[in-house]
Amino acid sequence: MKINKVLVTGAGGFIGSHLTELLVSKGYDVRAFFRYNSRSNMGWLENSPVKRNFEPYFGDIRDYDSVMKAVAGSDTVFHLAALIGIPYSYESPIAYIKTNIEGTYNILEASKNSSVSNLMITSTSETYGSAQYVPIDEKHPLVGQSPYSASKIGADQLALSYCRSFELPVKIVRPFNTFGPRQSARAVIPTVITQLLSGKTELNLGNLTPTRDLTLVLDTVRGFHEIAASDKLFGEVTNIGMKTEISIGDLVKKIAEIMKVEVTVKSEEERIRPDKSEVERLLCDNTKIMTMTDWKPENTLDDGLKLTVEWLKKNLDQYKPDRYNI
Repeated sequence: MKINKVLVTGAGGFIGSHLTELLVSKGYDVRAFFRYNSRSNMGWLENSPVKRNFEPYFGDIRDYDSVMKAVAGSDTVFHLAALIGIPYSYESPIAYIKTNIEGTYNILEASKNSSVSNLMITSTSETYGSAQYVPIDEKHPLVGQSPYSASKIGADQLALSYCRSFELPVKIVRPFNTFGPRQSARAVIPTVITQLLSGKTELNLGNLTPTRDLTLVLDTVRGFHEIAASDKLFGEVTNIGMKTEISIGDLVKKIAEIMKVEVTVKSEEERIRPDKSEVERLLCDNTKIMTMTDWKPENTLDDGLKLTVEWLKKNLDQYKPDRYNI
C-alpha cells in the first residue's frame, strides 16, 4: 500500500501517541486528531520531540463536522479514539456507545465521503471474551462481557458492514493487551509499578487469576503500520499479540523481582469485575500477522517491563498511586 497523507485519531493517548511518533519517523505527512480543549493540549504528544513535525487538529470524534474536516485529504486513517476503561463502562455505558460506536460511524462515513483508500479501525481482544479455545485466532466468537467490549464489537461490525456495503477499504486491527510508557493508571502494570515506586509494599489490586497476552506498545504500533502497509488484509480482522500468557498474580511477582522489592497483595472489592464480566483468559494466535506481514515482536515481556519501570520512575508525578482510577 502507498501511504502518504495520514490521519491518526486519539493521537494524544497511550497507543496513539506512540503510533504518531512512529509514522512521523517514517516520513509520512501526519495529521493528529485531538479532543478539543481550551488549552490546545495534545496529551502525551505535548512534549514529544516530534510535536512540530505533524499537523494538530482539535475536534470531537462524536462530532461529524469536525471528523469530516479532519479526514479530508487523507489517504490513510488510523482510528484509535475511544473510551477504553472497562470499570467506567459499568458506570456510564451510554458514553461508550456515543464515543466508540457513534465515533466510529463518523470516521466510516467521513472516510467513505472522502474516498479514503486505507482505513484502520482499532479493536481489542476484549471482544473475544474469555477464551473458548486457545490460542485465540480471528475466527473466535465475539462475546460482549462488558459494556466496553460490547461497544467495540458494535464498532467492528459496523466497520465491516461498510466494507461489504460500500466497498470501504477497512482493516480491523485487534491488539491484545498492550503496555508500556504512557499507559493509564487504570491498567494493572502501571498500577503495580506506581504503587511500588511510591513506597507501598502492600498492593491494592483486583482479581489475580486471569491471564493476559502482553505486548510492548512499541511492538504494537509497528503492527499497526505493517497492517496498514499490507494490500491483502482489507475487510479482515488481524490480531496483534505475543502468543504467550501470564496470570496477573505471576505478573505482579515478575514486576516485584525486576524492582527488587518484596510485596503482598490485598484484593479490593471495588477493583474486581463482576463474575460474568471478567475475561478469565486471553492468549493470542498471531499466525496471521506473522505470515501476512513482516511484523514480529522485538521486545520480550521482561524487556518491556524494565523499560516501563524506568519511564515511570521519571514520570511518577503524573500518576496518583494512592487512588483507584476507573
